[in-house]
Amino acid sequence: MSKILAVFGATGQQGSSVVNFVLNDPELSREYKIRAITRDPDSEKAKQLKEKVEVVRGEWTDRASIEAALTGVHTVFLITTFSPVNDYEWQYSTSTTTADIAVEKGVKYIIFSTLANVKKISGGKYTKVGPFDVKAEAEDYIRGLPIRSAFVNLGSFMENFAQQPFVSPRPVGDGTWVLERHTSAKTQFPLIDAVGDTGKFVGAILADPDKYEGQTFHAAAALYSLGEITATIAKHTGKTITFKQVSAEAWAQTVPWATEVFVEGFSFVEEYGYFGPGSEELVAWAVKNARGKPTTFEEYLEAHPLKLAGSE
Repeated sequence: MSKILAVFGATGQQGSSVVNFVLNDPELSREYKIRAITRDPDSEKAKQLKEKVEVVRGEWTDRASIEAALTGVHTVFLITTFSPVNDYEWQYSTSTTTADIAVEKGVKYIIFSTLANVKKISGGKYTKVGPFDVKAEAEDYIRGLPIRSAFVNLGSFMENFAQQPFVSPRPVGDGTWVLERHTSAKTQFPLIDAVGDTGKFVGAILADPDKYEGQTFHAAAALYSLGEITATIAKHTGKTITFKQVSAEAWAQTVPWATEVFVEGFSFVEEYGYFGPGSEELVAWAVKNARGKPTTFEEYLEAHPLKLAGSE
Protein backbone atom coordinates (compact mmCIF):
# COMPACT_ATOMS: atom_id res chain seq x y z
CA MET A 1 0.00 0.00 0.00
CA SER A 2 1.36 3.43 -0.97
CA LYS A 3 2.42 5.80 1.78
CA ILE A 4 0.70 9.18 1.78
CA LEU A 5 3.04 12.10 1.08
CA ALA A 6 1.44 15.39 2.13
CA VAL A 7 2.82 18.37 0.22
CA PHE A 8 2.20 21.86 1.57
CA GLY A 9 2.23 24.72 -0.90
CA ALA A 10 1.42 22.24 -3.64
CA THR A 11 0.40 24.97 -6.09
CA GLY A 12 3.56 27.02 -5.45
CA GLN A 13 7.05 26.75 -6.88
CA GLN A 14 8.59 24.30 -4.41
CA GLY A 15 5.49 22.24 -3.70
CA SER A 16 4.54 21.82 -7.34
CA SER A 17 8.10 20.72 -8.11
CA VAL A 18 7.88 17.98 -5.49
CA VAL A 19 4.47 16.85 -6.74
CA ASN A 20 5.56 16.65 -10.37
CA PHE A 21 8.86 14.96 -9.58
CA VAL A 22 7.24 12.20 -7.52
CA LEU A 23 4.53 11.64 -10.12
CA ASN A 24 7.14 11.24 -12.87
CA ASP A 25 9.59 9.09 -10.92
CA PRO A 26 8.81 5.38 -11.55
CA GLU A 27 9.96 4.27 -8.10
CA LEU A 28 8.62 7.15 -6.00
CA SER A 29 5.26 7.20 -7.76
CA ARG A 30 4.71 3.60 -6.66
CA GLU A 31 5.90 4.20 -3.11
CA TYR A 32 4.00 7.41 -2.40
CA LYS A 33 0.46 8.64 -2.92
CA ILE A 34 0.39 12.43 -2.99
CA ARG A 35 -1.99 14.56 -0.93
CA ALA A 36 -1.65 18.14 -2.11
CA ILE A 37 -2.42 20.68 0.61
CA THR A 38 -3.46 24.17 -0.42
CA ARG A 39 -5.25 27.08 1.19
CA ASP A 40 -7.66 27.35 -1.74
CA PRO A 41 -8.71 24.03 -3.32
CA ASP A 42 -10.92 25.96 -5.75
CA SER A 43 -8.10 27.97 -7.32
CA GLU A 44 -7.32 27.33 -10.98
CA LYS A 45 -3.99 25.68 -10.11
CA ALA A 46 -5.65 23.47 -7.50
CA LYS A 47 -8.30 22.40 -9.99
CA GLN A 48 -5.57 21.35 -12.41
CA LEU A 49 -3.87 19.39 -9.62
CA LYS A 50 -7.10 17.52 -8.86
CA GLU A 51 -6.76 15.81 -12.22
CA LYS A 52 -3.57 14.13 -10.98
CA VAL A 53 -3.59 13.89 -7.17
CA GLU A 54 -5.76 14.24 -4.09
CA VAL A 55 -6.19 17.91 -3.15
CA VAL A 56 -7.30 19.01 0.31
CA ARG A 57 -7.68 22.31 2.10
CA GLY A 58 -5.11 23.27 4.71
CA GLU A 59 -5.29 26.76 6.21
CA TRP A 60 -2.93 27.71 9.03
CA THR A 61 -5.59 29.87 10.69
CA ASP A 62 -7.82 26.79 10.87
CA ARG A 63 -6.15 24.11 12.99
CA ALA A 64 -8.89 21.59 12.26
CA SER A 65 -8.11 21.77 8.53
CA ILE A 66 -4.44 20.98 9.17
CA GLU A 67 -5.37 18.10 11.46
CA ALA A 68 -7.67 16.66 8.81
CA ALA A 69 -5.07 17.15 6.07
CA LEU A 70 -2.42 15.24 8.05
CA THR A 71 -4.61 12.33 9.11
CA GLY A 72 -3.18 9.07 7.79
CA VAL A 73 -0.08 10.75 6.36
CA HIS A 74 3.33 9.06 6.41
CA THR A 75 5.63 11.87 5.19
CA VAL A 76 5.20 15.64 5.06
CA PHE A 77 6.93 18.17 2.84
CA LEU A 78 6.48 21.36 4.84
CA ILE A 79 7.03 24.87 3.56
CA THR A 80 5.78 28.17 4.91
CA THR A 81 5.38 31.01 2.44
CA PHE A 82 8.04 33.72 2.37
CA SER A 83 6.38 37.08 2.73
CA PRO A 84 7.96 40.20 4.23
CA VAL A 85 4.58 41.31 5.55
CA ASN A 86 4.20 38.17 7.66
CA ASP A 87 4.83 38.61 11.35
CA TYR A 88 7.93 36.77 12.61
CA GLU A 89 5.98 34.98 15.32
CA TRP A 90 3.26 34.03 12.84
CA GLN A 91 5.78 32.39 10.51
CA TYR A 92 7.40 30.54 13.39
CA SER A 93 4.11 29.34 14.84
CA THR A 94 2.76 28.08 11.49
CA SER A 95 5.83 25.90 11.05
CA THR A 96 6.08 24.62 14.59
CA THR A 97 2.35 24.10 15.11
CA THR A 98 2.09 22.14 11.88
CA ALA A 99 5.04 20.01 12.97
CA ASP A 100 3.37 19.44 16.34
CA ILE A 101 0.17 18.34 14.63
CA ALA A 102 2.19 15.98 12.43
CA VAL A 103 3.60 14.33 15.55
CA GLU A 104 0.13 14.10 17.12
CA LYS A 105 -1.24 12.47 13.96
CA GLY A 106 1.48 9.85 13.85
CA VAL A 107 3.32 11.19 10.81
CA LYS A 108 6.65 9.36 10.48
CA TYR A 109 8.84 11.87 8.63
CA ILE A 110 9.03 15.62 7.99
CA ILE A 111 11.00 17.22 5.18
CA PHE A 112 11.18 20.93 5.97
CA SER A 113 12.18 23.75 3.62
CA THR A 114 14.54 25.83 5.72
CA LEU A 115 16.98 28.73 5.31
CA ALA A 116 20.22 29.93 6.92
CA ASN A 117 20.22 31.57 10.34
CA VAL A 118 21.74 34.86 9.23
CA LYS A 119 21.73 36.47 12.67
CA LYS A 120 23.45 33.49 14.29
CA ILE A 121 26.03 32.88 11.56
CA SER A 122 26.97 36.57 11.46
CA GLY A 123 27.30 36.76 15.24
CA GLY A 124 24.48 39.28 15.45
CA LYS A 125 25.88 41.60 12.78
CA TYR A 126 22.90 41.16 10.45
CA THR A 127 19.56 41.19 12.25
CA LYS A 128 17.07 42.27 9.58
CA VAL A 129 16.87 39.02 7.58
CA GLY A 130 13.98 37.65 9.60
CA PRO A 131 12.44 35.53 6.81
CA PHE A 132 15.63 33.44 6.85
CA ASP A 133 16.18 33.38 10.60
CA VAL A 134 12.63 32.28 11.40
CA LYS A 135 12.86 29.22 9.16
CA ALA A 136 16.19 28.30 10.75
CA GLU A 137 14.65 28.54 14.21
CA ALA A 138 11.70 26.43 13.10
CA GLU A 139 14.22 23.87 11.81
CA ASP A 140 15.84 23.74 15.25
CA TYR A 141 12.42 23.16 16.80
CA ILE A 142 11.60 20.34 14.41
CA ARG A 143 14.94 18.68 15.07
CA GLY A 144 13.94 18.46 18.73
CA LEU A 145 10.63 16.70 18.09
CA PRO A 146 10.11 12.93 18.40
CA ILE A 147 9.84 12.52 14.63
CA ARG A 148 12.34 11.74 11.90
CA SER A 149 13.26 14.71 9.74
CA ALA A 150 15.45 16.02 6.95
CA PHE A 151 15.81 19.44 5.39
CA VAL A 152 16.23 21.30 2.11
CA ASN A 153 17.78 24.77 2.09
CA LEU A 154 17.19 26.25 -1.34
CA GLY A 155 19.50 28.74 -3.01
CA SER A 156 18.38 31.88 -4.83
CA PHE A 157 15.67 31.09 -7.37
CA MET A 158 16.55 31.47 -11.05
CA GLU A 159 12.90 32.45 -11.49
CA ASN A 160 13.54 35.66 -9.51
CA PHE A 161 15.23 37.39 -12.45
CA ALA A 162 11.87 37.41 -14.25
CA GLN A 163 9.55 37.64 -11.25
CA GLN A 164 11.43 40.33 -9.30
CA PRO A 165 12.59 42.88 -11.90
CA PHE A 166 14.58 44.90 -9.37
CA VAL A 167 17.17 42.08 -9.12
CA SER A 168 17.47 41.89 -12.90
CA PRO A 169 19.48 44.16 -15.25
CA ARG A 170 17.83 47.54 -15.93
CA PRO A 171 18.12 49.69 -19.02
CA VAL A 172 20.56 52.59 -18.85
CA GLY A 173 18.99 54.50 -21.72
CA ASP A 174 21.68 54.16 -24.35
CA GLY A 175 20.70 50.70 -25.54
CA THR A 176 22.65 48.93 -22.80
CA TRP A 177 21.73 47.45 -19.44
CA VAL A 178 23.35 47.37 -16.01
CA LEU A 179 23.09 44.88 -13.15
CA GLU A 180 23.55 46.81 -9.92
CA ARG A 181 24.31 45.58 -6.44
CA HIS A 182 25.97 47.04 -3.37
CA THR A 183 28.19 43.96 -3.20
CA SER A 184 31.16 43.15 -5.40
CA ALA A 185 31.06 41.26 -8.70
CA LYS A 186 32.82 38.37 -6.95
CA THR A 187 29.93 37.75 -4.54
CA GLN A 188 28.61 34.25 -5.16
CA PHE A 189 24.99 33.13 -5.12
CA PRO A 190 23.82 29.51 -5.33
CA LEU A 191 21.16 29.41 -8.04
CA ILE A 192 18.37 26.87 -8.38
CA ASP A 193 15.57 26.27 -10.85
CA ALA A 194 13.01 26.09 -8.06
CA VAL A 195 10.14 24.76 -10.15
CA GLY A 196 12.26 22.36 -12.14
CA ASP A 197 14.65 21.08 -9.50
CA THR A 198 13.30 21.27 -5.93
CA GLY A 199 11.88 17.79 -6.47
CA LYS A 200 15.29 16.39 -7.36
CA PHE A 201 16.61 17.19 -3.88
CA VAL A 202 13.45 16.30 -1.96
CA GLY A 203 13.17 13.17 -4.10
CA ALA A 204 16.58 12.00 -2.91
CA ILE A 205 15.31 12.12 0.67
CA LEU A 206 12.07 10.36 -0.23
CA ALA A 207 13.99 7.60 -1.97
CA ASP A 208 16.33 6.97 0.97
CA PRO A 209 14.93 8.57 4.15
CA ASP A 210 17.20 6.54 6.42
CA LYS A 211 20.36 7.75 4.70
CA TYR A 212 19.39 11.41 4.81
CA GLU A 213 17.70 11.61 8.20
CA GLY A 214 18.96 14.73 9.97
CA GLN A 215 20.79 15.93 6.85
CA THR A 216 20.29 19.20 4.96
CA PHE A 217 20.43 19.52 1.19
CA HIS A 218 21.83 22.96 0.36
CA ALA A 219 20.05 22.88 -2.94
CA ALA A 220 21.47 24.64 -5.99
CA ALA A 221 23.01 23.82 -9.35
CA ALA A 222 26.21 25.70 -8.50
CA LEU A 223 27.58 28.94 -7.08
CA TYR A 224 27.63 31.82 -9.56
CA SER A 225 29.40 35.13 -9.01
CA LEU A 226 27.49 38.29 -9.86
CA GLY A 227 29.99 38.82 -12.65
CA GLU A 228 29.19 35.36 -14.06
CA ILE A 229 25.47 35.99 -13.70
CA THR A 230 25.81 39.26 -15.61
CA ALA A 231 27.79 37.61 -18.42
CA THR A 232 25.38 34.68 -18.67
CA ILE A 233 22.31 36.91 -18.92
CA ALA A 234 24.10 39.03 -21.54
CA LYS A 235 24.94 35.95 -23.59
CA HIS A 236 21.42 34.55 -23.55
CA THR A 237 19.61 37.85 -24.15
CA GLY A 238 22.06 39.15 -26.74
CA LYS A 239 22.21 42.45 -24.87
CA THR A 240 25.15 44.54 -23.69
CA ILE A 241 25.06 44.27 -19.91
CA THR A 242 27.64 45.43 -17.38
CA PHE A 243 27.88 44.93 -13.63
CA LYS A 244 28.09 47.99 -11.41
CA GLN A 245 28.73 48.10 -7.68
CA VAL A 246 26.89 50.95 -6.00
CA SER A 247 26.46 52.05 -2.40
CA ALA A 248 24.04 50.20 -0.15
CA GLU A 249 21.99 53.39 0.11
CA ALA A 250 21.76 53.73 -3.66
CA TRP A 251 20.78 50.11 -4.22
CA ALA A 252 18.19 50.26 -1.43
CA GLN A 253 16.37 52.95 -3.44
CA THR A 254 15.73 50.37 -6.19
CA VAL A 255 14.23 47.74 -3.89
CA PRO A 256 10.44 48.21 -3.73
CA TRP A 257 9.71 45.95 -0.75
CA ALA A 258 11.50 44.21 2.14
CA THR A 259 14.39 46.62 1.57
CA GLU A 260 16.29 45.80 4.77
CA VAL A 261 15.91 42.07 4.15
CA PHE A 262 17.55 42.31 0.73
CA VAL A 263 20.24 44.82 1.64
CA GLU A 264 21.39 43.00 4.78
CA GLY A 265 20.83 39.60 3.18
CA PHE A 266 23.06 40.36 0.21
CA SER A 267 25.71 41.87 2.49
CA PHE A 268 25.62 38.65 4.50
CA VAL A 269 26.10 36.58 1.35
CA GLU A 270 29.17 38.58 0.38
CA GLU A 271 30.74 38.28 3.82
CA TYR A 272 29.72 34.80 4.98
CA GLY A 273 28.31 32.94 1.97
CA TYR A 274 24.64 32.30 1.21
CA PHE A 275 24.60 29.13 3.30
CA GLY A 276 27.34 30.35 5.61
CA PRO A 277 30.97 29.15 5.68
CA GLY A 278 31.68 26.25 3.33
CA SER A 279 28.84 27.06 0.93
CA GLU A 280 30.74 25.66 -2.06
CA GLU A 281 31.27 22.29 -0.39
CA LEU A 282 27.68 22.18 0.82
CA VAL A 283 26.34 22.75 -2.69
CA ALA A 284 28.72 20.17 -4.16
CA TRP A 285 27.43 17.54 -1.70
CA ALA A 286 23.82 18.35 -2.55
CA VAL A 287 24.44 18.12 -6.30
CA LYS A 288 26.23 14.80 -5.86
CA ASN A 289 23.35 13.35 -3.83
CA ALA A 290 20.43 14.82 -5.79
CA ARG A 291 18.08 12.46 -7.60
CA GLY A 292 18.93 13.86 -11.03
CA LYS A 293 21.25 16.50 -12.45
CA PRO A 294 20.24 20.04 -11.45
CA THR A 295 19.60 22.57 -14.20
CA THR A 296 22.45 25.02 -14.81
CA PHE A 297 21.72 28.73 -15.12
CA GLU A 298 22.64 28.54 -18.80
CA GLU A 299 20.20 25.67 -19.37
CA TYR A 300 17.50 27.51 -17.47
CA LEU A 301 17.81 30.65 -19.60
CA GLU A 302 17.72 28.54 -22.75
CA ALA A 303 14.45 26.97 -21.63
CA HIS A 304 13.03 30.18 -20.10
CA PRO A 305 14.25 33.18 -22.14
CA LEU A 306 14.54 36.29 -19.98
CA LYS A 307 12.90 39.46 -21.31
CA LEU A 308 14.71 42.47 -19.91
CA ALA A 309 12.93 45.68 -19.00
CA GLY A 310 13.15 48.09 -21.90
CA SER A 311 13.61 45.34 -24.48
CA GLU A 312 11.50 45.45 -27.61
